[in-house]
Amino acid sequence: MRFADSFRTARWVRLINLLLQAVLFLSLFAGLNYIALNHSWRFDLTQSRRQSLSAETRAYLDRLDTPVRIVVTFTDDSDSVEIAQAYRDLSGLLREYTYATRASPKGRIEVEYLDVYQHRKEAETLGIELPNIVVLLCGDRRRVVRIDELYTIKGKTTREAFKGESTLTAAILDVSSPDKKKIYFLQGHGELNPDDVSPRGLSLLSDELRQRNFALAGLDLAQTRKIPDDAALIIAAGQQGRVQPFEEELLRNYLQTRAGRLVLMLDPMRQHGLDNLLFDWGVIVYDNVILDSNPEEQNESNNLRLRRFLPHPITQNLINNGLPVIVGLSRVVSDDLGRAADDGLMVKKLIATGDTAWGETSYRLKIPQVFTPGQDLRGQLGVLVVTERVKPAALPLSVPGGRLAVFGTADLVTNDRVINVGNLNLFLATVNWAVDRDTHVNIPVRPIERFQLSLSAEELGRLRLGLLLLVPGAVGLLGLLVYWTRRS
Repeated sequence: MRFADSFRTARWVRLINLLLQAVLFLSLFAGLNYIALNHSWRFDLTQSRRQSLSAETRAYLDRLDTPVRIVVTFTDDSDSVEIAQAYRDLSGLLREYTYATRASPKGRIEVEYLDVYQHRKEAETLGIELPNIVVLLCGDRRRVVRIDELYTIKGKTTREAFKGESTLTAAILDVSSPDKKKIYFLQGHGELNPDDVSPRGLSLLSDELRQRNFALAGLDLAQTRKIPDDAALIIAAGQQGRVQPFEEELLRNYLQTRAGRLVLMLDPMRQHGLDNLLFDWGVIVYDNVILDSNPEEQNESNNLRLRRFLPHPITQNLINNGLPVIVGLSRVVSDDLGRAADDGLMVKKLIATGDTAWGETSYRLKIPQVFTPGQDLRGQLGVLVVTERVKPAALPLSVPGGRLAVFGTADLVTNDRVINVGNLNLFLATVNWAVDRDTHVNIPVRPIERFQLSLSAEELGRLRLGLLLLVPGAVGLLGLLVYWTRRS
């Protein structure tokens, strides 16, 4: 018998044939995966294109030249319906970010989900102490995003739209920038100390600002005699003494000629020495103390509970979530209604007291403190006024200018006050507004689509019966039919 006709040869031929088929199948499978991975096409057929990133975000990600790590600290198995929904919305969006940067050799985005309770050591290494936040890391820079920053809220509790893309894109741009925005705290006049951990210190506020990728430093104008070139914002919190005339002039020039940003927190019963600066920017700060005998306008510690806000980027989150601001002693701050109409300023009183409050001007006298008509102010008295120069005075063109925020107290940001959610939210929003953070991203929000399926108990029972019996029964019947056909 010839070798070619032997059974052994036939077996070898079949074996080689099977091996070649297996190799060809694996090669085809690997080739299809390679093509799908490197030359894939994706189509978003949803009406609002909610499953894809905007063109602006993709343009920013194409220019990203440093890796960004995103750590999410909430999961879909949370007992809270809102947190579980936020996880689903955010996880789908983050998949688009990682997909968009998958081929980037330098600017890749990596996403990690971390349970801070089960992985406590890793959370402490990353400096994460609280759950339900998103932390963006890039080198030694970090940015914290909270859940309430991801949604547009209607009323107090209804989530109207998901703005996670605009929030995350702005945070990625901020944390990937090599230069941190620098905030200077004015010193030399008894101001509150950013490093003080006592109840009257600002250490908690400083930690919150550093977590948001701000660099902090002190500024004593009596020594430097100038304002640093890298000053993105200057904060004067609770000064006890008057600012010298040359210091006031430095601050005026900073606001006017350099489009500077300044936050003044002027405690009552103190002379500030900034009258000329405030006059330039259309703000009046009164020498009085706000009092209110109405218990509904106070908390259990007899501190003012402020709940009247004018809609503005600074106060919008307070309005949406019904968050009050708690302060101790404060003075009245108001816009100057007598200023020139063409001064190029936009002045707004954002926070006011209740109608029963009054501004006590005789607070230095040891007499009963009651409202005195013709002497004390009464009504909805301002506690925060913001002003910005939108164009040079008497000129028609619009030029972005300086921004100034004036609080009637520094009490709301001390360590014993800033733990109130409304206080912290207010001040951080003021800082973001002052330095133009997040305003350069113009990405539309994604509407939240809600569907409701109403079934009676009887209909629900029939549906359950159909899913548990009819579908498996139909599959089993089909299997029996195939078996009977092949047997016959």
